Amino acid sequence: MANNDDLHGSAPDSHPVALLLVDVINPLDFPEADDFLRHALPAARKIASLKRKAAEAGVPAIYANDNFGRWRSDLQAVVRRCLEPACKGRPLCEALRPGEEDYFVLKPKHSAFYSTTLDILLGALETRSLVVCGFAANICVLFTANDAYMRDFRLVIPSDCVASNTTEENAAALAQMTKVLKADVGPSEGVDFAALVGG
Repeated sequence: MANNDDLHGSAPDSHPVALLLVDVINPLDFPEADDFLRHALPAARKIASLKRKAAEAGVPAIYANDNFGRWRSDLQAVVRRCLEPACKGRPLCEALRPGEEDYFVLKPKHSAFYSTTLDILLGALETRSLVVCGFAANICVLFTANDAYMRDFRLVIPSDCVASNTTEENAAALAQMTKVLKADVGPSEGVDFAALVGG
């Protein structure tokens, strides 16, 4: 029988802060993919840096990823698909490929909370603050942030760690999340995980 360390890996069993990565493993199988990738790649590099910073602080990373209509898939199947040479989303997947210590939930719709186990996972982790990154800011990140706000999570959404099809759509989504959801949308360099733990 496996011991607890084998069952849980190196990820913490509880933490007041979590890094939530929304749809960062993405095949970009849509007409505007080339334009979107121009915005998403710089954000992916910032997310990768923030994820390393989170790991150093002991903050768990949770991937909330669309199954893109493939109901027999799991996260590893989505990763394999996105690492195929012809896949437009390959650069994002290479930058943000999940590690063994990361958590994940597969989502069927826009919000990472809708019909997923995310609520239960965050409850088990005793998380109260969410640092949300990913794609697209004006769709899945926004829907996820709305649901997080209604559940009384403190929200940090680093402005350089999200992307949309256009800069205008991205700016509008960030403005909405700031005004309505009381989210902190400062740049990722200002994210202080220790302060979030104490806050």
